[in-house]
Amino acid sequence: MKNIYSVSQVNSYIKNMFLQDFMLQSIRVRGEVSNCKYHSSGHIYFSLKDEKGIISCVMFASSRKGLAFRLQEGQQILVEGSVDVYERDGKYQMYAKKITLDGEGLLFERFEQLKRELEEQGMFAQEYKQPIPRFIRTLGVVTAPTGAAVRDIIQIALRRNPYVQIILYPALVQGEQAPDSIAAGIHTLAKAGVDVMIVGRGGGSIEDLWAFNDRRVAQAIFDCPIPIISAVGHETDFTIADFVSDLRAPTPSAAAELAVDERVRIEERLEEYQAALWRGMSGRISLCRIRAEKYMALLKAASPEGKLRQNQMYVLRLEESLQEAMKRVLTNKRHEFALYTERLKGLSPLDKLNQGFCMVINEHGNTVTDVEAVSEGDRLSIQLKNGVVEACAMRTERIQWQ
Repeated sequence: MKNIYSVSQVNSYIKNMFLQDFMLQSIRVRGEVSNCKYHSSGHIYFSLKDEKGIISCVMFASSRKGLAFRLQEGQQILVEGSVDVYERDGKYQMYAKKITLDGEGLLFERFEQLKRELEEQGMFAQEYKQPIPRFIRTLGVVTAPTGAAVRDIIQIALRRNPYVQIILYPALVQGEQAPDSIAAGIHTLAKAGVDVMIVGRGGGSIEDLWAFNDRRVAQAIFDCPIPIISAVGHETDFTIADFVSDLRAPTPSAAAELAVDERVRIEERLEEYQAALWRGMSGRISLCRIRAEKYMALLKAASPEGKLRQNQMYVLRLEESLQEAMKRVLTNKRHEFALYTERLKGLSPLDKLNQGFCMVINEHGNTVTDVEAVSEGDRLSIQLKNGVVEACAMRTERIQWQ
């Protein structure tokens, strides 16, 4: 017979799964702000969305110290925090610890637009890629004449083959004039007849690497008859030049290794062993790191912080329920007050005066309601809706109205 679980048991199980996933305990998410609400308690509720999805987020008042700007609809932001489940509602959301503006959103949009255009033109097609020759005599390099990139390329290339000739074209790799300078370097080295060419620079921000996302550079690489290896930034950096070139290297150092073959096979084997050792050590270290982070997540789940966060959310729900109840009570009391006002209005003497009636007051200030209370010669004050008439009783007559 299958086990039957309660709703709270299922929610608790799902929450534990989230807590045991170390990646969700410290994660960075980029997206657009939506449904932003600043609560009176100081907490911020908002949603983070992109073109395919949306996730609810909350930043508690205690985490707002580092928030240097006010969240607004449509902002592109980076959110650092954790993803957890609010056990009572069975809903997951992101708990923001740090929020920063993402100033690279527009550049990414321009990058994707140019990438789509060039891909539609066939500039990324595999059939246009030229093979990289295994043995070369001349190596052309288009990069800045100073910096770690050119030093790494020269050092690694000469170490692998001290007889290879390196021709450097000192190009601008950053700024408004950089695209024309890079394109000129490609054309110049192509005319010089080098065997293979490396085009790139060291790492940096997307603004620093933007020259390699220019259409002029892409066209120069595509038109070049010499095989080109792109080596722009770090391993995680991708530019338009990487897609157009014949081969992409993750770093300038890797580009030199791909362009220049080893002169001695033994050195190649030693380097392979060294690389295997590094990979093994990195894997071992990564495995130990994963285990350590898993244990940290388990310890974090057992800490009172999670319970405190649950209680905070519960108090917020109670506060909202109390406010809604107070609003309903005030609305009902307003309706009752309006009814009593209408009733009192029907009993108002002023209302009767407006209907054509009058009120008679004797000289002692008393209201006259009986003809027996008036004698001939008495002075009377007759109050109408828009004034007072002073009169004197000429005679009295008792009449029985039907």
